[in-house]
Amino acid sequence: MTALRVAVLGARGRLGTFACELVRRSPGFELVAEWDRGSDWRALARASGAVVALEATHAGLGAAHAHELLERGLRIVVGTSGVTVEESAALDRRARELGLGGLVVPNFSVGSWLLQRFAAEAAPWFAGAEIVEGHHERKLDAPSGTAAETARRMSAERARAGSDAFAPPTSHHAARGEVQHGVPIHSVRLPGLYAHQDVLLGGGGEVLRLSHDMHGPEAFGPGILAALRHAARAQGVARGLGPALERA
Repeated sequence: MTALRVAVLGARGRLGTFACELVRRSPGFELVAEWDRGSDWRALARASGAVVALEATHAGLGAAHAHELLERGLRIVVGTSGVTVEESAALDRRARELGLGGLVVPNFSVGSWLLQRFAAEAAPWFAGAEIVEGHHERKLDAPSGTAAETARRMSAERARAGSDAFAPPTSHHAARGEVQHGVPIHSVRLPGLYAHQDVLLGGGGEVLRLSHDMHGPEAFGPGILAALRHAARAQGVARGLGPALERA
């Protein structure tokens, strides 16, 4: 069986370093390129022999980099935060025009994907919801892409079910969190944390709390490999880890 040839853009960052090590030790994969700041990856992309590129650079750069990789004939897995739903849709359209595919994945953790799925399923049944997310002090963006995506999925599921929007916060004070998709999100950045998220849904006389904790990058491994496999055969660019796990 031919190994899947993979390039990593952002190979010296936290996620990129882990992904390179993961691909090297995983049967069925071959790491053919490691690109980071200073690499002329745009010139090297076609000659690298890579089939799929994992984009793991900095928040806000993922969509632009993904377009450039598609134009150079590579399939994509975007693991960088900050890619909007509209940007994902534009990537999907362009990938289909080029006969390519991939994934935009806000979080590669299977547990995090399951939390989002459970939160979305519960969302129509409760009047209000809030999210508390915590990360290490070096994470610059807030709220996290995972928390924003969780709020989006919860709101979308309420709309699909015909439920009204979540009850708005009783105060607009900054301490009540940043409201995204009708859900207040509270971000914590502290040494000693890695990646943590609690979703609280409240109704009459009860609160449902969904919680997920990550303590190291090992949690990303199965999701990264599943996303790379999916991208190698996908038509168009989907959003989230679900399509990769459902076909794994």
